[in-house]
Amino acid sequence: MPEISRFYGIVVKMFFDDHPPPYFHAEYSGKSVVVDINTLSIVAGSLPHRAMGLVTELAQLHQDELRDSWRRAENLESPGKINPLA
Repeated sequence: MPEISRFYGIVVKMFFDDHPPPYFHAEYSGKSVVVDINTLSIVAGSLPHRAMGLVTELAQLHQDELRDSWRRAENLESPGKINPLA
C-alpha cells in the first residue's frame, strides 16, 4: 500500500486498484482509520482524538489532491505524494 503522506507520526496510505467509494487509510501508534475522501467521514477504525484532528485537517486542505491520488491508484499508477502538515 503506497504511502502518500507522513507527518507527526501519522502515515497516510492508499491501496492500488481499490473499490469505491474513494477513501484513504491513516495509521498512528498502532491504530488505524479509513476515511471517505468525498465526505471526510470515518468508514472504519479510530485514532486518538488529536491524531484524528490532524488527519481531518490534512484531508480538508488536500481533498482535491486525495481525489487525484485515488484516481491514479485506481488505474494502478503511483498515487504520488501529498505535502504533510507542517
